[in-house]
Amino acid sequence: MISRGEKLVLASHNQGKLKEFAQAFAPYSVGFTSAAALGLPEPEETGATFTDNALLKARAAALGASMAALADDSGLAVTGLDGAPGIYSARWAGPGKDFAVAFDRIKTELEGKGISPEGAEAAFVCVLAVVTPQGQEITAEGRVTGRLTFPPRGSGGFGYDPVFVPEGEGRTFGEMTPEEKARFSHRMRAFDALVRKIWPDGAP
Repeated sequence: MISRGEKLVLASHNQGKLKEFAQAFAPYSVGFTSAAALGLPEPEETGATFTDNALLKARAAALGASMAALADDSGLAVTGLDGAPGIYSARWAGPGKDFAVAFDRIKTELEGKGISPEGAEAAFVCVLAVVTPQGQEITAEGRVTGRLTFPPRGSGGFGYDPVFVPEGEGRTFGEMTPEEKARFSHRMRAFDALVRKIWPDGAP
């Protein structure tokens, strides 16, 4: 499905994700370009699940670039908010993608339910999808549980990283180096599962 030395298009305009995936796939000699670099628009995410949206984005990028595409759909699922923001995680940050807005909304909605935001249970969920121009499709899911902390801590990572403390740690993702975060990351767990599906007999 994917060969050593192949180049994929990442169906994202997020430079943080591009860097993470480029590093993760480097040992497999797989390179990346981004949908942004190719001028591909971001499709509207109309799916009902993380898997739906990951496939939707990967299919659009594979068709637009005529090359294999990798897409992810990920988000923060807060237990006390019945899994919200979930697939709407990016939208909670508003059109300017200001995650301080999302942090405030999470706090307000938890407090409205009588739940303390500090230490509230949450999980990061990620689904990765690879789609080829020939129509082959593979998906994999990764998940990491933890708790929320306020105010945000750390300037690393992106998105909800500064308010999420993974289980077994005292620091937020935002306070970790990329290498430290990779030990817990939902995205890297999904990546490991994806690699096992693409190359069940080991790297090509």
